[in-house]
Amino acid sequence: MLSKREIDEVLNRLEQRYPDAECELVHSSPFELLIATILSAQSTDKRVNIVTGELFKEYNTPEKFLTLSIEELEDKIRTIGFYRNKSKNILNTCRLLVEQFDSKVPDNRVDLEKLPGVGRKTANVVLSNAFNKNAIAVDTHVFRVSNRIGLANADNVLDTERDLMNNIDESKWSRAHHLIIFHGRRTCKARRPLCEECNLTDICEHFRQI
Repeated sequence: MLSKREIDEVLNRLEQRYPDAECELVHSSPFELLIATILSAQSTDKRVNIVTGELFKEYNTPEKFLTLSIEELEDKIRTIGFYRNKSKNILNTCRLLVEQFDSKVPDNRVDLEKLPGVGRKTANVVLSNAFNKNAIAVDTHVFRVSNRIGLANADNVLDTERDLMNNIDESKWSRAHHLIIFHGRRTCKARRPLCEECNLTDICEHFRQI
């Protein structure tokens, strides 16, 4: 694992490379972000944005979603992976929001994780982007890039999150999340990282070994 000084340098360089790094799921409310994040599991933000661009025009509150049958919702999100299971989770989440949370998205992890289809990663995305709370959501990009570069040294997402929280100042958690995701999507790709285009090769543990 990199030293604290090296990790700070990695984040500084990523900031220079991706000053526009931000959540790429298009949303206008905590509820829309919650639904979009549930849909994004094992799918791309680009595909989710195409679907929600139409979906949210008419259905942007829990009550409006609950006017849909599960078959109707499945038809609207059919181009997204695991659409049947996601349809069921979304409608059950909407029902729980109405019945237990006054139709508002909770702003704490404990209550968020009570919602069907919401795990720790989704909760962290919502907390960070909808409520401006310090959190690091570890998706496939963050897991891969963090362990490849040396920001973490773990073989599962929970331990990766723990390492990142220990190695990065809390005030930078949310920003680091976006920077690492951008790097993973644009440069440090899964199958063939574009090391020749990367500005971290003199620090990156993966590059030192190739």
